[in-house]
Amino acid sequence: MKKDLILINKIDFAAKNLTSNADLFLLLENAKTNGIFELIDTDLVFDNESTNKIKTNHIKTILCGHFIGIEKLERLKLLQGDPLINEFDISVKEPATVSRFLGNFSYKTTQMFRDINFKVFRTLLFKSKLTSITIDIDSSDVNVEGHQEGTANGYNPKRLGNLCYNIQFAFCDELKAYITGFVRSGNTYTANGAAEMIKEIVANIKTGDLEILFRMDSGYFDEDIIKTIESLGCKYLIKGKEYSTLASQVTDPSILFVKGEEGRETAELFTKLNTWDKDRRFVVSRVLKPEKERAKLSLLESDEYEYFFFVTNTELPS
Repeated sequence: MKKDLILINKIDFAAKNLTSNADLFLLLENAKTNGIFELIDTDLVFDNESTNKIKTNHIKTILCGHFIGIEKLERLKLLQGDPLINEFDISVKEPATVSRFLGNFSYKTTQMFRDINFKVFRTLLFKSKLTSITIDIDSSDVNVEGHQEGTANGYNPKRLGNLCYNIQFAFCDELKAYITGFVRSGNTYTANGAAEMIKEIVANIKTGDLEILFRMDSGYFDEDIIKTIESLGCKYLIKGKEYSTLASQVTDPSILFVKGEEGRETAELFTKLNTWDKDRRFVVSRVLKPEKERAKLSLLESDEYEYFFFVTNTELPS
């Protein structure tokens, strides 16, 4: 503690570096406390010994840059001369040098990095003493400039038509912590690789007394994913798509909707899609459409509502 106070006193919190100092100190201290840099030193092993000597310094540089919003290697120069960076013995090299370092990564070393991430998450989970967690799986597109390897034209809302990557990732809701993820080509379908990632997550963090709920949006409404989660003894809550098989059932007058808060009504179904092997539990929610929309619709009651479907093996109340 005394050493930390001395370190703070040494830093000149001038206007030009106040913003980065405010957050980077906490980031670097937290990483040190949780032994992340030690794990990188021991568990990330390159074939080239000279690369092993510089790896931690470059990774610290990239971590700091990403944390303060730097998106291009060229802008890492902004960290050069920063007093806090210097106090943590981080030597920020030229962008071209950092780029050459990144070129040393292979599938093997990338997987080593992912294994380190699992170790860090297991440590956080153990310290939390949680017996149940919710894991959110989602994907996001990352726009790129130029012609980067593995990019493709895909769903890219930031810059329509631009090449991009599609990143699939998993977060723990309770700990607000990243668990794992990987980069895919920009035109990859949302659910691709999700079942394999779920297996990897369970293999790395599941213990006998830990209950896991996987939560996903409609892009992951896929029976193979559901079967995978069921086979692993975990729970799921996945937003469904309004297929005709489901829509025709909830508009049946015999379905009883229970009124809830803010005008929302819910019902429960045990059914399956035409291609599914068995019935599963669906929680269906409906809300009245805006009055202007309702005025243009037919006299059928079902047309007045917007429906939301969720398939689950939990006891989530309907």
